[in-house]
Amino acid sequence: MSDLAAALDIVGARWALLIVERLLDGPQRYGDLQRDLGVPTNMLATRLRELEAAGVLLRLPLRHNTRAYALTDRGLALREAIVVLGNWGKNDA
Repeated sequence: MSDLAAALDIVGARWALLIVERLLDGPQRYGDLQRDLGVPTNMLATRLRELEAAGVLLRLPLRHNTRAYALTDRGLALREAIVVLGNWGKNDA
């Protein structure tokens, strides 16, 4: 498997990079991610579990049985790639 294929295995699934992009601004609660991105709740839960298992983000316990998510160093390392992809999309439009 190529390095690119390995990376896409982790962040190539629908919504994954959008979740990471949102978390670049800092930790976010589950409900805020769902509302801001408009991702279906079952899909969000799946992607968050996958990204957590891959070491891209971690779950932060909050009060009253709620949780937030924050990027790990591995997740933060995606910043440059996300900026470049965003610029590419802007120029393509």
